[in-house]
Amino acid sequence: MRKFIIPLICYGLILIILLNIDTISSFLAKIVSSNQVLTIAKGNAYTKDYDFSYIKNSKDYIPYSYNDLLEIIYGVINQGWQEFTFYCPKEYTECTEDISQITKNELILTHLNNFVHPYNSFDSLKTSITESGEITIRVVYLYNEEEINAINKYVDETINKFYKQDADDYENLKKIHDYIINNTKYDIERNDNNTSPYKSYNAYGPALEGYATCNGYADLMAIILSKLNYENYKIATTKDEISYESNGHVWNAVKIGDEWKHLDLTWDDPVSSDGKDYLYHKYFLVSTEELRKADQGSVNVEEHNFDAAIYQEFNTIPEDN
Repeated sequence: MRKFIIPLICYGLILIILLNIDTISSFLAKIVSSNQVLTIAKGNAYTKDYDFSYIKNSKDYIPYSYNDLLEIIYGVINQGWQEFTFYCPKEYTECTEDISQITKNELILTHLNNFVHPYNSFDSLKTSITESGEITIRVVYLYNEEEINAINKYVDETINKFYKQDADDYENLKKIHDYIINNTKYDIERNDNNTSPYKSYNAYGPALEGYATCNGYADLMAIILSKLNYENYKIATTKDEISYESNGHVWNAVKIGDEWKHLDLTWDDPVSSDGKDYLYHKYFLVSTEELRKADQGSVNVEEHNFDAAIYQEFNTIPEDN
């Protein structure tokens, strides 16, 4: 009789486990996550080791607030990790709701992406969230190894050609700014129709093909600025923030000495109605006040109406009266 009872008990336990597998798994995951020790890998060669006013590198990757989650996401992409798993502590009851909200908000992710090195910027970011609070972030990066190698070769050659140790920042960066513009055309086809044979949407376009949209100009300059050890990031104004029809805009911010300056190659390389190539310096290493003045004319430009709550390095610069 005993030999029948024991198997029946085992089968019963197995059935109970199968019927309650989600609850049991969730319970076990909570136990594990509450005692989880995260192993933090080193960042890659393009990790920025300095912080910004809006976003900083996460220190321990255990979130206790909405801002902690922002810093974790930034930390993951800034380090160049393809996948990272962390856990919501039981004290942070809104954790899974907040991470879901953040990762579904393309505007927030766009701004976070602007603070990392272009080679660590993502093409797509996916997040899996369990009821127990286990969160896994998977990143598909914008640049592949072949593109990075080709762009780096261009960058090294450009710096060796134009950057002189005995020259000042303005002179050195002006030569690089002019060289890129003189050898690049704005990709009107991609801007108007979202079709183009060129990779003008990233640094490969202006570096290797001679065509760029604002993304391509900004990425290439950001790569050069980082190579030269300037603190920098990209600034974006999205199409939802502009009253007239526009795809939005992105340009560079760079710290020169103790001051942050705007640097916009796209607007210094205007598309002209007469078909001629023009080179301007209206948007080269300018303050926010100078940026606003350059935008005023027969048509008031809104592409530079950035969110000072995010790009805080400029939020103390006085506006025009």
